[in-house]
This record gives sequence, C-alpha cells and structure tokens, in this order.
Amino acid sequence: MVRILLIEDDKNIQKLLNLELRHNGYQIDSAYDGKEAMEIFSKNKYDIILLDLMLPKKSGKELCSEFKNLSDTPIIVITAKDSVLDKVELLDLGANDYICKPFDIEELLARIRVALRLKNDNTSKDFLIEEEIKMIISTKQVFLNDEEINLTKTEFLILEYFMKNKKISCSREKLLTNIWGYDFDGEDKIVDVYINALRKKIDKESRYIHTIRGFGYLFQYKEREE
Repeated sequence: MVRILLIEDDKNIQKLLNLELRHNGYQIDSAYDGKEAMEIFSKNKYDIILLDLMLPKKSGKELCSEFKNLSDTPIIVITAKDSVLDKVELLDLGANDYICKPFDIEELLARIRVALRLKNDNTSKDFLIEEEIKMIISTKQVFLNDEEINLTKTEFLILEYFMKNKKISCSREKLLTNIWGYDFDGEDKIVDVYINALRKKIDKESRYIHTIRGFGYLFQYKEREE
C-alpha cells in the first residue's frame, strides 16, 4: 500500500484530505507542524510527501530542502501562494510538483498518481505511448500511426512533458519552467507558438492537446466530436 506523509497545520483541511486519501486506498501519517513532520519522517519510509508551505515551528521551505537531502521521496507542495517566484523557489529546493489552494481533490489525486508513476517507471522507461502517438526517449523519435514525425528539440521536450503528465492541466508558467528553465526572461506567448507548431505536426484534428482558456493546456486523448 502506498504510504503518504501529510503535513498540514489546518485541521479542517487535514481531516478532509485524510478522509479522501484513505478512501482512495492510501495509508496516511499526519503532522501539524514542521518539527513533528521531521520526527515522523525520520522513523518511517514514505512513497509521497504532501507538504503545506506555511507551517509553525519549521517552514515548508525548510522541510522541502531537508527532505531532499535525506531521500528521493517525491514531494508535492500544497500552498496558498501563487507567485512565480514562490513556485520556482520550491522547485529549486527539491519539490517535484505543487498545487495551489483551493484545489479539487481529483486534481490532487491525479498529481499523486503522476508522481508515483514517474518515481516507479520513468527512470527506466524508454517508451511513452498515448493512442496513436509513440515516443522513444533514448533516440528522440516520435511516431504518429507508425509514421515518424520530425520534431524540433523544444517540440520534443514539450510533447515528452505532456505525455508524462497526461490528464493534468499544465499552466504556461509550468511549461516555461520545465522546458525553458527557471531563468527564462521572455514572454509566455512563446509557449503558444510552440504548441501551435506541435499541433500542426501531431494533432491536426485537435484530439490530444486541449487549450484551457486563460490558463494553459491539457494533454489527453479525446475522440473528435462529429
């Protein structure tokens, strides 16, 4: 059974997440402050850490850095903050992902599944497949209906990120951070330019890459409506 360390000082949120995660088959240990979290973590082995950012006694940022120095357990940060600087700093400290309050429990569950899949599979998995699209990571090849498609380096990286994070909404900001890097100082419109180019090559019928107006994109195969 997957074991999760949930670190959240809001008792109402803590209770709700405990119920939802246990209902979905996860084993949960809980901590309400940073000091307690480190004590619990030092005594047990976890598959995922859900980490609130604003904690008493020791901050989420401190914990994130300390956890990464001690293990490779994936960390998903739960935060009320929503600035680019905060998110970039968290990723630099070792967080694998983040989700901003308020959030839908289904999105959190999806992010947990992705983190577990990446931890267990992607370090050794060389093939990514989504319906008619097949990617071979080691050779940087992409096939659509068994026909090889010539992608640029950036297009390949965007598609790879999408396929590893399918069914999870991806903001333009997150794509910029993961594809162009933390120090990119250009406009986020460059994301749309590359997405449009990628669509022309592998998604002319708009069945894979879906625009979320005002936010970003979702990669998920959907049959085209007649």
